[in-house]
Amino acid sequence: MNKSKHTEPLLSTQQAADLLGVSLRTVQLWVEKGALDAWKTPGGHRRVTQSSVERLLLKNQTQPVDNSVRILLAEDDELLKQLYSLQIESWDLPISLQSVTNGIAGLLKIGEWAPQILISDLQMPELDGFQMIRELKLSPRHENMKIIVVTALTDAEIAAGGGLPESVQLMRKPLLFSDLKDRLEKLLQELR
Repeated sequence: MNKSKHTEPLLSTQQAADLLGVSLRTVQLWVEKGALDAWKTPGGHRRVTQSSVERLLLKNQTQPVDNSVRILLAEDDELLKQLYSLQIESWDLPISLQSVTNGIAGLLKIGEWAPQILISDLQMPELDGFQMIRELKLSPRHENMKIIVVTALTDAEIAAGGGLPESVQLMRKPLLFSDLKDRLEKLLQELR
């Protein structure tokens, strides 16, 4: 956005983060991906238009109301993503499933769609699962989100990547979908 053409109220990235209930880094990622309108001051600080923050807030408030639990799948392997979708949708559980291929898209979708459960790989392009989960844990808005990590990484590799918060449930690849179904059924009971 060009400052000289600007006439509407502006917010700092921290003000936008506070209003949206997300971390400062999440707002920065949303700006970089175009989900929020912003420009940089001569000093290099971002200013976010108040109208783009209000649009995102309104979008979150006008989500269709249904009784299904929203699950976001973050997986960059297209074939594996399709297999997850086919399996999960065949279980006839009260869920709505959407998917993304990296952590940046994951943070954007979480901000827009507010899933209650995240199923994530750790090794993804652009922003990996480790970084995405760290960003989510910075925001009180997402403290009740249930997170399941499905990975082929060893415990040592997970530790080298910065580890995972205790609240994150870990499942290993190759994944038995019956185990995932059991885990999801338990989480659905907790959420209801």
